[in-house]
Amino acid sequence: MASNVQSVDDASSVSAAEAGPPRSRRAADAAAAKRRSRNRKLKKMIWPLVSTLSVVVFLGAWQIAASTEAVNPLFTSSPSRAVEAFRDLVDRGELWPNLWISAQEFLIGFGLAVVVGIPLGILIGWYRPVEAVFSPFVTFMNSIPRIALLPLLIIWIGIGVPLKITIVFLGAVIAILINTIAGMKALDQQLLTMARSFKASDFQIFRTIALPGSVPFILSGLRFGLGHSLVGVVVGEMFASNQGIGHIIAVAGNTFQTDLVFVGVVIIASFGLLFTWLLARLEQRFESWRKP
Repeated sequence: MASNVQSVDDASSVSAAEAGPPRSRRAADAAAAKRRSRNRKLKKMIWPLVSTLSVVVFLGAWQIAASTEAVNPLFTSSPSRAVEAFRDLVDRGELWPNLWISAQEFLIGFGLAVVVGIPLGILIGWYRPVEAVFSPFVTFMNSIPRIALLPLLIIWIGIGVPLKITIVFLGAVIAILINTIAGMKALDQQLLTMARSFKASDFQIFRTIALPGSVPFILSGLRFGLGHSLVGVVVGEMFASNQGIGHIIAVAGNTFQTDLVFVGVVIIASFGLLFTWLLARLEQRFESWRKP
């Protein structure tokens, strides 16, 4: 009997001991979750700081090298001289009109490339007859540098804003087309077969499977098209324009104004950074559509 009482006491003590630890375990789990959340926040803060610090170090080293004439400022300029050239460009009233011309050419050309490239890429990737018709032309345009078409475009369109818009459009639309087509071709065939076995319509399959599955490819195409568009803006303005940021770069380069050349390069790069950031935010918006 005593042993039975002792065993009951032991069992009750064990159950009492087990009643406490869950609270402590929950507290420990909560603390661990807080630490993980804090570590994630610190990592999100650290890497942008590292990137910013690397840029600051680079600019500082560049400024020191130019100030001590370790490199020739005539050919390399310096951050301070580039800032001074930017101020002069603003004071002369030449920045904003030229910037507006370049922005207009870029926005219209890139916008047209998106409007044409995404729907046409979806049709080419989704319907075999459409692919048979357009595939040779897409391959041909992708095989030649768009700058080689500049003499023909000047003859056909003339020198002006429409020419630069066309160059920007041709530079971006092929990249968007190819990536959109690749996204449609990379769809999960098992999902398509299953959807068709359940008698899903083409529109339902497109809305629930094809479009979400191709979004990452489309966004990649927009990124590639963005770079080609900016190249098109600069090239078109350098060779066939008397205004725009590309024209400023061309004139400054011919007259050895390296300070002004760097100003134009930074302005174009700022365009790219801004729209890359916007595309990254758009990509986060569709993050839930990605495959797990």
